[in-house]
Amino acid sequence: MASSTLMASLSCHKPNQVLTRGSNAVSLAINGKSFPSLKMGSAPSRFRISCAATPETLDKVCGIVRKQLALPAESAVTGESKFASLGADSLDTVEIVMGLEEEFGISVEEESAQSIATVQDAADLIEKLIEKK
Repeated sequence: MASSTLMASLSCHKPNQVLTRGSNAVSLAINGKSFPSLKMGSAPSRFRISCAATPETLDKVCGIVRKQLALPAESAVTGESKFASLGADSLDTVEIVMGLEEEFGISVEEESAQSIATVQDAADLIEKLIEKK
C-alpha cells in the first residue's frame, strides 16, 4: 500500500513535467531535463519515509537557537533560518550544538555538526540521532 501511495502522490505533476513509472522506478523530466530515477526496492514489513523533523523538535530547536544567540522573543527563527543570517559565528554554532546535545540527550559528532547550516538541518539531525538510540 505504501508504494501505491507514493505512486499516487507522484502523479500530481505540472504540464511541463513528464513522469515515467516503471514497475519499481520513477523518473522525472522537467522542461526536457531528466532527473535520476527513484528506485524502489522491496520494502521491509515496517515501511517509513522520514523527510523532516517533527514540529515539536523544530520548535525546541528554534527556542534553543533564540536563547543561545540572545535573540528577542519576537525575532523570526524558522526552519529555513540560517545560523549565519541570525548572526551566529563558529563559536555560537558550537554553543548551539552543545545546547541541543544537552536538551535532547544526544551526542553530535564534529563532522555532523559542521554540516548544519539551518535550523531545519539541526532539527533533522536530532531526529536522526534520536531514532538511532
